[in-house]
Amino acid sequence: MSHTSIPISQTTGARIGRRFKQLGLVFPLLGLSIAGLVMFVLFVVGMPLVFLTVGIPLVVGAVGATRGLCNAERFIYRVGFGVEIDRPYRPWPKGNVAKVLLELAKDASTWRNFGWQAVNFTLGFIVFVTYIALLGGALMALIQPFLWLGLPDVFDTYYGFISYDSFALAMTYGVILGGMNFVAWWVGGDAMLNGYARLAGVMMRANKSQKLQRRVVELTESRADTVDSSAAELRRIERDLHDGAQARLVALGMSLGMAEEILTSDPQAAAKLLAEARENSGAALSEIRDLVRGIHPPVLADRGLGGAVEALALAHPLPVTVETNLPGRPPEPVESAAYFAVAEALTNVAKYAQATEVFVRIGYFGTRLGITVRDNGRGGATVTPGGGLDGVTRRLAAFDGVVTIRSEPGGPTIVAYEIPCELTVRPSLTMDE
Repeated sequence: MSHTSIPISQTTGARIGRRFKQLGLVFPLLGLSIAGLVMFVLFVVGMPLVFLTVGIPLVVGAVGATRGLCNAERFIYRVGFGVEIDRPYRPWPKGNVAKVLLELAKDASTWRNFGWQAVNFTLGFIVFVTYIALLGGALMALIQPFLWLGLPDVFDTYYGFISYDSFALAMTYGVILGGMNFVAWWVGGDAMLNGYARLAGVMMRANKSQKLQRRVVELTESRADTVDSSAAELRRIERDLHDGAQARLVALGMSLGMAEEILTSDPQAAAKLLAEARENSGAALSEIRDLVRGIHPPVLADRGLGGAVEALALAHPLPVTVETNLPGRPPEPVESAAYFAVAEALTNVAKYAQATEVFVRIGYFGTRLGITVRDNGRGGATVTPGGGLDGVTRRLAAFDGVVTIRSEPGGPTIVAYEIPCELTVRPSLTMDE
C-alpha cells in the first residue's frame, strides 16, 4: 500500500490563501447585505401602493434588482466558499407591467429572495461585521502601543479598562489581546463564515417544487419550439419541392410530351427536347438528393456522427481537424440534431469568423455527448434571436441539450454542445465497404 503525502507548507499556504480570499469577499458581501436592505424596504413600501399604480415600478424594480443581488451572492459563494447555488428563476415575464407583476408574484423564487434578504441584512450583517471586527481588533491591538507613544492620553487603555503606563506593558497586552482576536478570527470567524455560506445555499437553492415547476416550463417551451421547428421544416420542404424538383418534373413532362408530338415530323427537334428532359431529370434528382440530405444525410446513417462530421470537414473551405471518441452511437434523433448543430457552427465559421483553421472534438463523458467547435478567428460571436445558433439552442433544448459559447473579442471562439443520451452499438459502414 502506498501513501501520498502533501507537504505541510502547501496545505498551510492553501489555507492562508483561502482565508485572505474570503476576507476580500466579505466586503462585497457586506455591501450586498446593505443593498438588500434597501431593496427590501422598497418592496415593502411599494406593495401597499401597487393598487395606486405608483408602487408597481417600485415592486418590479425591487424584484429585478434583488435577483441581481442574489445572483451576485451565488457567484461569491461559489468562487470563495465552494457552495454551488442554482438559480431557481423562471424567465423574466413578458407583457405589460401588470402582467409582469402578476407573474412575479406567482413565482415562489420572488418571495424566497426577499425572505433571504431579510436574513441577510440582519444575521448576515452581524456575521460579516463580526468577522471583520475580529481581524480588525487583532491588528488594532498590535498597533495601539505605537499610537500610545504619540498620544498617551488617548490610547492609554485596552477596551476602556485594561490600562498601562509603559510601551513594554502596552506591547505585552497588545500581543496577548491581538493573538486572542486573531485566533478567534482564524478559527471561529472561518467556521462562522463558511456556516453562513452553507445557510445561504439552503435558503437560496431551489426546492423540489420549484425545480418541478421550472422543469415543466422548460419542457413546455422546448415542446413548443420543437413543434414550431417541425412546422417550419415542413414548410421549407414543401417550398423546396414546389419551387425546385416539382417545377423541373413539370418541365420534364412538357418536354417529353412535345417530343412525342414531333418525333416523326422533326426528329432533330425531338432529340433536342429529349436532351433537355434528360437534363431536367438529372437536376430534379440532384435537388431531391439535396433535400433528403438536409432532412437526414445518408452519410449520417451510413457512417455515424463522426463520419458525417468528417464529410462536412472535407467540404469546408477551411482546414478542419476532427477528433472523434465515441464508444457507440447516440439515438438517431440526437445524432441528427448534433450533426446539424456542428454544421451550423462550421457555416458560421466560414461566414463570419475570419479564421484559418477549425478543430472539432466529439466525445462521450459520463452520460452526455459532448462536442466542441473551436476556431482561431476574430471572436465576438453571439446568439442572436432568430439566428442559426438560436435555432440550434432551441433544437437541442428538446433533448435537454445545452449550448455554451465562449468568444472574446480577438478570439478564439469555442462553441460547445452537451446532450444527455445513452450510446448504443449500431452498425456503421467503414470507408472500405
